[in-house]
Amino acid sequence: MSEELKTYTIDEVSEHNKVDDLWIVYNGQVYDVTKYVDEHPGGEEVIVDVAGSDATEAFNDIGHSDDAHQILSGLLVGKLEGGVVKKTSSIMNQTGGDASSSSYPLLAVLVFLLASGAYYLLQLK
Repeated sequence: MSEELKTYTIDEVSEHNKVDDLWIVYNGQVYDVTKYVDEHPGGEEVIVDVAGSDATEAFNDIGHSDDAHQILSGLLVGKLEGGVVKKTSSIMNQTGGDASSSSYPLLAVLVFLLASGAYYLLQLK
């Protein structure tokens, strides 16, 4: 039932970098976003800036919704040669998990600094 996706090189993808021919790589897969560019809520320039290249980091940095991922899945045309596909059920879950687990050490340092400062101020009196 599942079709084998065509494989593209990054050089092939990079040729599709004009407003009337826009391809991007996301998470090791190749998408033709040409027909979607006019509907993109962030404007066409956001997509044109990453056209013909790997847009994974830019896409993830924005924190796109599950709806955005669903739209993107409908634009799939192939996979990137040597590209790595990671399982992504939801970007919100990924960033939420990473952000909260990496903030605990920062929070501990902040508490330590505040306690140290309070101790120092109390010793001055």
